[in-house]
Amino acid sequence: MTVVERVSGSRLLARADGVRAVYADAFGGPHWQEAPALADHYLERLARDVERPGFTAALARDGDTVLGWATAWTTPDPFPAGRCYPWISVALGEARTTAWLCGAREVDELAVATRAQGAGLGARLLGAVTADRADGRCWLLTSVAARTAVAFYEREGWTQATHPAPGGAGHGAFLGPRHPARTAAPRPLEALRPEQ
Repeated sequence: MTVVERVSGSRLLARADGVRAVYADAFGGPHWQEAPALADHYLERLARDVERPGFTAALARDGDTVLGWATAWTTPDPFPAGRCYPWISVALGEARTTAWLCGAREVDELAVATRAQGAGLGARLLGAVTADRADGRCWLLTSVAARTAVAFYEREGWTQATHPAPGGAGHGAFLGPRHPARTAAPRPLEALRPEQ
């Protein structure tokens, strides 16, 4: 029987072997194509991430077998300057970035083992790390080229607030289904149609 539960950072780290195996499985195939060594790097990062303010995690397991997990934390103010954050800040502008994302719950990672996908675990994990946010201010970013991931978040009611340059590369910020700014998120430009 599959169980999805909120867990502390220490309980998630206690399942490091299972977390690593799911990471390598989920991110080793299409679209991500990450090398197996990146799963080790993720565990190193996770050991630091559990110390972030507002850190929360959820774990999906069948007995002792890890099937997936999700992690989230509170986005700091000022907005971070590393990783993909500067692109998101430029795309939204400073005022929206501060108002919409700083202090909100940021979903960092969500992974489900390929053999367990399609059973609703991703949705349950996502809900487990966001549902208790009373004001609904939750967000995440993902590669917009990962069409399966983007389609999943859209099915779950997340709204894409930033859009890639032509060619479809880059990362998109998504606002959660109860985020108060989701209706104010800019819409992508309509494709230009030739004059008739």
